[in-house]
Amino acid sequence: MAVCARLCGVGKSRGCRRWQQQEKDTGTDTDPELEEEEEERIEGRMELNLTATPDSTNEAAVPSAGHSPPGSPCRSLLDLPPEILVEIFSSLPGTALPSLAQVCKKFWHILNTDTIWKRRCKEEYGVCDNMRKLELSGVNCQDLYVKRVEPRLKSRRFVKVLPDCKPIEYQNVYKRLLHRYRHILGLWQPDIGPYGGLLNVVVDDMFLIGWMYLPPHDPHVDDHMRCKPLFRIHLKEKKSATVECMYGHKGPHSGHIQIVKKDEFSTKCNQTDFHRMPGGRQEEFRTWLEEEWGRTLEDIFHEHMQELILMKFIYTSQYDNCLTYRRIYLPPCGPDDPIKPGLFKGTYGSHGLEIVMLSFHGTVAKGTKITGDPNVPAGQLTICVDLTRPIYLPSIEQQRNFEELSRIVLEIHERVQREQQSGRGEQPSSRRTGDLPVRPSQEDNAGEKVKVEAEEKIDQAAVQDGLVDAEGAQSESSGHPFVLPAGVVARNEVYPRTCRVCFYGTGLIAGHGYTSPERTPGVFIQFDDDRFGFIWLELKSFSLYSRIKDTLQNAEAPSQEAFDEMLKSMQSWTT
Repeated sequence: MAVCARLCGVGKSRGCRRWQQQEKDTGTDTDPELEEEEEERIEGRMELNLTATPDSTNEAAVPSAGHSPPGSPCRSLLDLPPEILVEIFSSLPGTALPSLAQVCKKFWHILNTDTIWKRRCKEEYGVCDNMRKLELSGVNCQDLYVKRVEPRLKSRRFVKVLPDCKPIEYQNVYKRLLHRYRHILGLWQPDIGPYGGLLNVVVDDMFLIGWMYLPPHDPHVDDHMRCKPLFRIHLKEKKSATVECMYGHKGPHSGHIQIVKKDEFSTKCNQTDFHRMPGGRQEEFRTWLEEEWGRTLEDIFHEHMQELILMKFIYTSQYDNCLTYRRIYLPPCGPDDPIKPGLFKGTYGSHGLEIVMLSFHGTVAKGTKITGDPNVPAGQLTICVDLTRPIYLPSIEQQRNFEELSRIVLEIHERVQREQQSGRGEQPSSRRTGDLPVRPSQEDNAGEKVKVEAEEKIDQAAVQDGLVDAEGAQSESSGHPFVLPAGVVARNEVYPRTCRVCFYGTGLIAGHGYTSPERTPGVFIQFDDDRFGFIWLELKSFSLYSRIKDTLQNAEAPSQEAFDEMLKSMQSWTT
């Protein structure tokens, strides 16, 4: 406030120039005590409705102290035309405007111009009124509804996301909605026991909406993510924001949000009867199964899979009225990462598709579960890859031999275990493998000879297909030929037949209830920029992962340290 007052030619007490003379004598521009005090009062001032005008004494004092004589050049902001002041004030942060409005009555009137607040809503929170314009122009109401389930389903259920149209006051939208609930914008993981989840809270038109992201139906790993709204916040009344629960099939109803702390909040439904269906639990289960798996219980013949599905329905139904969310970030990108980090959806046998976050930490790649299952819950490190230990794949015929692949991987695994036991460890390479697999040397760091006879053979079928040339050099455009070993189970038989690079890694397996967890050796395969796979040797299973390409807002990590700390916390949430 002191800074704004000095811009207007008004002193510290709005009636003298003593403060400006002190600045000129001392050479200082700001008062540290006043700046600190101003920072502490920002939150309180945002609650002001700008209805209280400045004192009449201030109104009289400002012109006499701030206006320039007629014919002289402008010497203060008060000499500028109102349209120029509107443009200037529109470029200031919204949190500074309530303080500026208390300077004088002219500023108070100008800062009640809604175009200023509209610009702040747009620039700070990305508010766009396109949907509201469509609603006003009489577009078909179905176009303004967000479908709750996959378009292919026959239920044709729609949930209205936008409430009835009312006159917009951007000043109230900024103060009562956007600024008040700014801490819940971003990416979150709901606390649903071992299952977890992925929630993105975004500004959508004049509303805050929490979208739950669900993987596509198993085993279609390359399909788009499914989204459904869990809650929304909007200004239903002039002076307060309304929270509505979107869960269930009867439309929006009363809800509540409590911001526990900056990185944690909880939601509660006040009308859980909206979640119930006329046919009781049996109808609710069939509807949930159709939405979650895209099939009926009669279509699932595997008895163990039926038990897992029923267990998940019973467990998740307990959280339909109250949920706690904890903030998560997208992993930072590095210039040497072999594949761009991010979120991927992958196959996990009878558990279906799950969401995994791939991140890089020096010479180690980590896959952390965002959604999980009763065996390995969300938040756990599902795969860990050593980028200093590439695996050179043998010929196509030998790749089909599971014993041959196991021999190659287990040799590396045994060396790693010996190095860990001896405590010396292998010196990590400063160079990461690029697009092509690296052939191991005739002798490793321990002086042990590596058998490479199988690696020197060239698959004639691959030569004919153009995957490799006559000298065995890999075709630049196609990549290295790849095929799954016989006996390895894959949920999706359609997988890439060429890869860029393979690395030794370990995967986490455990019994039901996360009992007896252990890390077992496996092979990490990078197929292209958006897909990778992992062969679980002990399980004789293959998981295919495909990148989630949806744009997730406000999800960037502030620093690598903050992201690493988040990963550590995630494991404690579900352990």
